[in-house]
Amino acid sequence: MNCSLFNKSRILLRPINIILARNTNTLFTLSKNKVPINTIIPSTSLLLNDNNQFINQINQLRYKSKDRGKSKKGKTKVEVNLSELAEVIDVTHYEDQMQKCIHHLKEEYVKNLSLRSTTGAIDSLNVNLDGKDHTLQELAQIVRTNPKTVILKMAIFPQAIPAVIQALQKSGMNLNPQQDGTSIYIPVPKITKEHRENLAKNAKTLFVKCRDAIKDVQNKNLRNIKKQENISKDLQHSVAAQIGVIADKYVAEAEQVYTIKHAELLGNKN
Repeated sequence: MNCSLFNKSRILLRPINIILARNTNTLFTLSKNKVPINTIIPSTSLLLNDNNQFINQINQLRYKSKDRGKSKKGKTKVEVNLSELAEVIDVTHYEDQMQKCIHHLKEEYVKNLSLRSTTGAIDSLNVNLDGKDHTLQELAQIVRTNPKTVILKMAIFPQAIPAVIQALQKSGMNLNPQQDGTSIYIPVPKITKEHRENLAKNAKTLFVKCRDAIKDVQNKNLRNIKKQENISKDLQHSVAAQIGVIADKYVAEAEQVYTIKHAELLGNKN
């Protein structure tokens, strides 16, 4: 017998102790020396066929253990199919309703959340008189005598003075109007940190209202879909998902408007 072959066989047949751990750091013990699995596997050609097969099984278990912690659940991307949507809802009307919510939010920010009580901001302030809404410029002559004071001359509509004062106080512009006869004097407040923070809180409140209004439009359409018995359940499910995607788009747009306004009010530079 070839001595070198015999010696090689003795080496291959030497008992090998294998320890399998329940984690990705699986180790083999060879002659009491622990060696990482990545070091052992390339050398498996030196082992007997039985050992080769066993180690391959161990290697498969190792990769399975890596994937065990990964979640197989994932959100399926929903694509909006306008043709499919149009079969069930009036898409243009649906988006118009949501766009109105965004437009209203922007208007509220301009009218009620101004750092400085400029003539332009006060001009468009809404005043409720006898159950009807009027802009302040319809009821008063607005005069700015100096950077620190705005005067409203109410001689034409003196009966509107209480409503105008109330609207100014609730405007969110930190105004403290003072009446003198048929005139209302409005000291322009200093821009303090506290004033900025209060305005920023009001901006968040208005954003939440806008977001809720968008969700209300979404839910109303979802209820209408469920009432339609002439469409399949699969189509109902598909359209409901698409409606949600559109609503999320407008909520994201409203949040962007809020983020910009919030930064402006707090004096944060982008």
